[in-house]
Amino acid sequence: MNITEKILAKAAGLDQAEPGQIIEVNVDAAFTVEKQGPLFFDEFRKMGLTIWDKEKAIILVDHGTPPSKIMDANLITDTIQFAKEYELPLYNSEGICHQIMPEKGYILPGFAYVGTDSHTTTYGALGAFSTGLGATEMAWVFNKGSIWMKVPSSILIQIDGELPKHVYGKDVALAVMALLGPDGASYKAIEYRGSSIRQLSMDSRFSLCNMAVEAGAKNGIIEADEKAIAYVKERSNREFQAVHSDPDAVYDKVYHIDGAKLAPMVAKPGGSQHSVPVDEAEGVPFTRALLGTCTNGRMEDFRIAREIIKGKKVSPDVRLQVIPGSRAIYKQCIEEGIVQDFLEAGAIWCNPQCGPCAGGHYGLLGKGEVCLSTSNRNMVGRMGDPTSEVYLTSPAVVAASVISGRITDPRKI
Repeated sequence: MNITEKILAKAAGLDQAEPGQIIEVNVDAAFTVEKQGPLFFDEFRKMGLTIWDKEKAIILVDHGTPPSKIMDANLITDTIQFAKEYELPLYNSEGICHQIMPEKGYILPGFAYVGTDSHTTTYGALGAFSTGLGATEMAWVFNKGSIWMKVPSSILIQIDGELPKHVYGKDVALAVMALLGPDGASYKAIEYRGSSIRQLSMDSRFSLCNMAVEAGAKNGIIEADEKAIAYVKERSNREFQAVHSDPDAVYDKVYHIDGAKLAPMVAKPGGSQHSVPVDEAEGVPFTRALLGTCTNGRMEDFRIAREIIKGKKVSPDVRLQVIPGSRAIYKQCIEEGIVQDFLEAGAIWCNPQCGPCAGGHYGLLGKGEVCLSTSNRNMVGRMGDPTSEVYLTSPAVVAASVISGRITDPRKI
């Protein structure tokens, strides 16, 4: 079996699991946020349901906080009230769910996790199975601690070679999205392996697995190595066992990529499948830039961007918005002087939250605006007006580009 099949078999109490098999997966933890949770809270109350484990059903307020609309304010109020009623862990405006869950030590290698957000695939960076669910399904999980699931078949992405300068997890993700297309991994697991993957920091690995769902994947996953195990042990004292694929594990497809030939990437508007090396998008003008989100709002991202932008000025034609992934990251950025350097460059710092990524809050795009963003989606209307355009890229490209207001290769700065 491969790593995904092994984790799901274990979570279902089985010795074996194979693609297409329907199994009942017992999860180690589950979460919901204020945008989806209230869709099932009232029915949960009316039916008199109970929580399967009050330490493992987690509530977060992260998508639109502080709220800019009355509807959002009411969703947040209901979410906080539900957490208090059922005595559940509550992270109210502390950061984005996909940063908080691993940061607080909930995610361990070898276990299965679900959340009411499609980018729950992020936790595969720690050698865990993780996937998104709908609100109705999550109501069942909160009550039972399990969910029926079809075992996905797997795609292996083998990447070897020394990664060039300014090539990070986001660039690898965009290169893979261009290779697979928007549905090339539909209801499949994407397993990343190879010397290039081992070079990536944990922050880069989170970014890489975060975007697996952009190819339609059920989950993205990387075998837990010493970096992942060290990350977990710093945050949790619970026992776990890292899982590895067998040498004779079966995959639907195997792709081999030369990591040494990868370059900083940019996804043109319309989807991450439209990703090209940065030199094919150089010179495109833009007036908005976003640095942050659950894909690239971690310490590595801000350190990389600061290294490029420190001592320079953001173009007067550009509004650069910076959103850290969590309060802890925000605090670290203050302590390291990163916030000050960005403020002096002319950036706008915001509190930890999802922000404009999903077009719901806090810096939306107007008619005809063009944005260069480190977020994970750029389909039509994703961040605001349907006539606006979004280019996806890494923090290095954003930092290099905001100086001139045109997409720029960071290797030239």
